[in-house]
Amino acid sequence: MSSTATVKPDSAPILACTVSRDVQLFDLLIDDMEQELGEAWGDLNFEDALIFLKQPDSASLQFIAIAVDSEDEAELTKINDVIKAAKGKRVKVVLIANQISPAELHKMLKLGADDFVPYPLPEGALHEVLERLRRQPELVAGEPGGPHGEQGTAPAFRAKGDRNGVIVPVHGMAGGSGASTFAANLAWELAIVSANDAPRVCLLDLDFQFGSIATYLDLPRRESVLEILSDTASADSDSFLKSMLTFNDKLHVFTAPSDMLPLDIVTGEDIGRILDMAQKNFDFVIVDMPSTVVAWTEAVLTRSHVYFALMELDLRSAQNILRFVRALKAEGLPHEKLRYVLNYAPKFTDLSAKGRVKRMAESLDITIEVQLPEGGEQVTQANDNGLPIAENSPKNPLRKELQKLAKSLYDLNKAAEAGRT
Repeated sequence: MSSTATVKPDSAPILACTVSRDVQLFDLLIDDMEQELGEAWGDLNFEDALIFLKQPDSASLQFIAIAVDSEDEAELTKINDVIKAAKGKRVKVVLIANQISPAELHKMLKLGADDFVPYPLPEGALHEVLERLRRQPELVAGEPGGPHGEQGTAPAFRAKGDRNGVIVPVHGMAGGSGASTFAANLAWELAIVSANDAPRVCLLDLDFQFGSIATYLDLPRRESVLEILSDTASADSDSFLKSMLTFNDKLHVFTAPSDMLPLDIVTGEDIGRILDMAQKNFDFVIVDMPSTVVAWTEAVLTRSHVYFALMELDLRSAQNILRFVRALKAEGLPHEKLRYVLNYAPKFTDLSAKGRVKRMAESLDITIEVQLPEGGEQVTQANDNGLPIAENSPKNPLRKELQKLAKSLYDLNKAAEAGRT
């Protein structure tokens, strides 16, 4: 490794560099860099990095890993200059952040950093990020200018604040439980539930790191989403609506940001403002939640009318539900709003599995109100094609159950509106 801003003429090309105040503070990063690149990487401080990026030798760089901690926040100007210089040379930038405030991390991401990894580095995290960056073309499908960049338009209606929407969050109790698929398709079924009196529906993707709603509906991710999240206090309903996109002119979508962001980049007050704006302008607000419980989960739960918890017929779902409910009870939060949805439910003829479902509900002291059948390969195809199941495979058994659930929610809301009048 080289610790200066120059590279020896007879050395092998440097493919990457770490940039930090002192790389020895990030020993796990050193190990991962050596594992990924062998000796084909160097280490620079912030001043030397600016010099090296101006030299011809930097043309071989594939990426730089900028490692920062809380003490580096005083040097943000230098760090930002390095990010700008790297982007000017078309060099990918990965942030390795240790106890950096969300606001400062957001500033660095907004300047053009391609990804970030928290420190201490999770096992294999750097490898996954690098693989993702290596596969990433200059223009990504779904980004403005990409193959699908023209799809999706802003809502045509103006914000009037004349609605009082039903807020329905969706939270996966275990990885792979199908929460995002459920949220996207439930929102679409609500949007098309009535030919003559269809409700106005919006879908909020609040998984700022791995949100996939944009992928499932083949919509671009817009910079304006990040602007709303960064300053909700200055946002109004008009700017909120302009940050959204429509799918087939019926479903209004607030996508996850294009960059991976820390989940605590927003507070409960920020999320509350977003939900309030959505509720005032839509009849139904479907919220795709991250699987992680964060500080602002409470803000969503307390504003929700029902809170769908997606589960599978397995031990991990059962354990996570127990822990989730226990945490809500400990904080005095309204756990009674939870409605349990069993995904990949057994077939009617599978009596043994049906018995397991009953015993699972009894042992958890819950009621499983919705059971969704296995949708098979057609569901994966619909997601990959960027279409709701109703558009891709309208006779799919999973679609039929989602259609029934949407009709039930619609009818209940209509009955409640009639009761109020």
